[in-house]
Amino acid sequence: MSRIDETKQFIPVRIAVLTVSDSRSLAEDRSGDTLVQRLTEAGHDLAARAICTDDRDKIAAQLRAWVADGEIDVILSTGGTGLTGRDVTVEAHRDVYEKEIEAFGTVFTIVSMKKIGTSAVQSRATGGVAGGTYLFALPGSTGACKDAWDEILAFQLDYRHRPCNFVEIFPRLDEHQRRK
Repeated sequence: MSRIDETKQFIPVRIAVLTVSDSRSLAEDRSGDTLVQRLTEAGHDLAARAICTDDRDKIAAQLRAWVADGEIDVILSTGGTGLTGRDVTVEAHRDVYEKEIEAFGTVFTIVSMKKIGTSAVQSRATGGVAGGTYLFALPGSTGACKDAWDEILAFQLDYRHRPCNFVEIFPRLDEHQRRK
């Protein structure tokens, strides 16, 4: 059950959107557009946007660059989470993660099952944390991006969401790197 505590103030999050595709340009990037529309309508800030080819090293390099950027809190990638030989986004994300948010993929699968049935088994959506930044790899379809945002991320990236959310623990994501 998702609840918004209206007594708390909304805190905008700075989000980067990465589309992984060998064939799309920004002008043809409907999934990226979907994420940008949803995050800005929710009151968050688009911090960066890019397209990257289906190349594990290039994807990981872009993710690392954004993780190192203090102006980016969250990275959403779309595309490359399937099972084909060119689908290497999940591997690139895992190359960058310090910690994987294992339940994200599970919850995404549950949401997908309600929409597309057993076809949900073909998605490898994933989430993790690196350098105090959240990273989420979403499938390349607009429907999957809508589902991930509307059913999971819109709540977890809203500081007012109860009983807990990702935003409230931002200050503690890199506590292991601070001196005591």
